[in-house]
Amino acid sequence: MITLIKNAEIYAPDFIGKQSVLVINGKISKIGDIDENAVSSLGIDYKIIDAEGALVTPGFIDPHVHFLGGGGEGGFATRTPEIQISDLIQSGITSAAGLIGTDGTTRHLTSLLAKARGLEIEGISTYIYTGNYDVPTPTFTDNVKDDAILIDKVIGTAEIAISDSRSGQPSVHELAKIVGQTRVGGMLSGKAGITHFHTGPGKGYLSILHQLLDEYELPASNLHVTHITRSRELFDDAIRLAARGAFVDITADDTTYEWISYYKKNQGDLSKLTISSDGNGSLPKFNEEGKLIGFGVASTRTLFNQVIETIRAGELSLEETLRLVTANTAEALKLEGKGVIQEGSDADLLVLSKDTFEIEHVFAKGKHMIENGNLLVKGTFE
Repeated sequence: MITLIKNAEIYAPDFIGKQSVLVINGKISKIGDIDENAVSSLGIDYKIIDAEGALVTPGFIDPHVHFLGGGGEGGFATRTPEIQISDLIQSGITSAAGLIGTDGTTRHLTSLLAKARGLEIEGISTYIYTGNYDVPTPTFTDNVKDDAILIDKVIGTAEIAISDSRSGQPSVHELAKIVGQTRVGGMLSGKAGITHFHTGPGKGYLSILHQLLDEYELPASNLHVTHITRSRELFDDAIRLAARGAFVDITADDTTYEWISYYKKNQGDLSKLTISSDGNGSLPKFNEEGKLIGFGVASTRTLFNQVIETIRAGELSLEETLRLVTANTAEALKLEGKGVIQEGSDADLLVLSKDTFEIEHVFAKGKHMIENGNLLVKGTFE
């Protein structure tokens, strides 16, 4: 299938002007002046999207989604449901990394792998992490290194919990072994080999990760730390960790654009910042005694909404904001051909109204998923 998107203002994520984009077999074949008559003369079915008055951006990459649901801290009835592909598509997400959180007992890595493969069949690009909160952490094989090498979709280990009463209370040496093994597994398999950390509300903040970098020969770029907006103190510590070369991640909520503004004003390294949805994860609320007092379910749509709020707030440019959910995430997870609009890259594209930023079209690997605001693809059982 061939698709021609014409008259588009392209943010790749950097602005490259008003041009046309030709998509062939799921890839971006050409960007620039494209002769529509020449495309027509090929005698092959094609589709033309007139993007006049619209912006074209890379599809969003979400590095933290609970494909199988999450939670259960309030008992079995509080387990959140599995993600549906329509939730992701309607949030502008064309690539996502799935993980297991607190519950590695009733939610299994094999199920996570199967769900990721199912979502890929339905149309988006998926990846997964081995492991969960615990240390020692569950794996497919005997260790996280072999998982990264032998399991195609495993790009790293997650979400190892620190500064949280629900964690496995790991020592710095135990964390160093996980990070080191994950890194080597990534090197040998050509993947990110990244360790993705859940950060709780504990007053240790990120001190154990600073200690890890101080005491072990491990590069900071193999660390990706999420949930960093629990407190101002934690966020400031995340800025310091990013300055050492680690990637840090904001979990989208209704204050995300304020945190992003604070990050920039306090000289945070924007190239090391990403945003995730925590999609279909549990949002438990605990009091000071650690008692569960409420819970909710994270929505992938919050990610999209907060990107738009950040753009409208004007503290960051459109290009800077888009990088937080496209090129930066692709760099952190080492996803080749993702997070950019360039010839040869995957045709993961959003067409957004220039005035309202509403989603008009979504393409995932060249497949039309949303057309003129209407959902074209749903999950098998939706």
